[in-house]
Amino acid sequence: MLDIITYVLIGIGLFFNLMAGVGLLRFPDFYTRLHAGTKCTTFGSIFLIGAVVLQSVAAWIDGGWGSPDSVLALHAAIALAAILVTNPTGAHAIARAGHRSGIKPVQAVVDDLEDAKFND
Repeated sequence: MLDIITYVLIGIGLFFNLMAGVGLLRFPDFYTRLHAGTKCTTFGSIFLIGAVVLQSVAAWIDGGWGSPDSVLALHAAIALAAILVTNPTGAHAIARAGHRSGIKPVQAVVDDLEDAKFND
């Protein structure tokens, strides 16, 4: 049963990462491509790391503290926390840089910041 849950988590993670690649190729402008590239890969990473945590906890239960997999769940959780903090932050910084450099969306969008001066 544990293997089936792991395979399902890996499949969901791979699906989201595949959709990120498709979104990068198919979406029309900078902002929608950035959205696909960050949101989908974040979700894909959550599910893939969830599979790693699940398997490492099972290995820890089987082998105890002496097994090499006993700290893998902790390392994966730290990696997930780093991804959850840095991926949206980086996407925001890239989108802001694109907006400040004058990249416009393809579709009509109301831009409330168009006339705003950036002082920082």
